[in-house]
Amino acid sequence: MKRLGILLLLLVLAACGGSGGGDAADVVERYLTAKVASDADAMRPLLCSAFEAQLSREASSFATVEGARLDGMDCTANGSVVTCTGRILAEYGTETTEFPLSSYNVVQEDGEWKWCGEAE
Repeated sequence: MKRLGILLLLLVLAACGGSGGGDAADVVERYLTAKVASDADAMRPLLCSAFEAQLSREASSFATVEGARLDGMDCTANGSVVTCTGRILAEYGTETTEFPLSSYNVVQEDGEWKWCGEAE
């Protein structure tokens, strides 16, 4: 009887667990939003351990750009790759430069999805 109870508990936990760690696409969207805002504190918990040393560089990507913003961002997860449509618009003086969004790697660390660089 005890084994049956444990088996039922494991089945319930597996059914509730899903992919674990929240939605990978949401993590990428939050990461890109923080990157455009140059918000290192918001980026830090979303970054995988392999990219921790890149935090300063990533956070400063748009730090000197006035009017950097996301336009039409929509991200979809497919396993460990999140594909985003939309773009980053950055104003340099009187010109606006577009950076199209692409696909990004995500990994699970400590039960949470983390952004881990651009997918190739």
